[in-house]
Amino acid sequence: MRVIGLGLSAAACSCMVEAALAAAGPADLLAILAMRAGHPALADLPLPVRWLPSSLLAGVTTPTQSARILLRFGCGSVAEAAALLASRGRLLLPRHTLGAVTWALAEGPGPSEGSNG
Repeated sequence: MRVIGLGLSAAACSCMVEAALAAAGPADLLAILAMRAGHPALADLPLPVRWLPSSLLAGVTTPTQSARILLRFGCGSVAEAAALLASRGRLLLPRHTLGAVTWALAEGPGPSEGSNG
């Protein structure tokens, strides 16, 4: 299962999300912080979403590191950590940024039985 992890700021718009998804390529699932549910840029997503509580990201080792994100969420990259958690696999592409949206791509067996999403 290919999973795109998305991170976005309040300034993100749907055109930035669309561009990020196009750049990431084919995927089966999106992994996004639950605190972003209801964000206007995420209104018409073309894939199912696994909404992740921010507490799950703490301690996830990511290849790229943002000091600001590390302080806020306890991981180096929201996009990478979300993709890794939801895929339960390995990172194919590290984080890339398009405007106010950051994405990463991972591949693995996908959510475990009984997981939310």
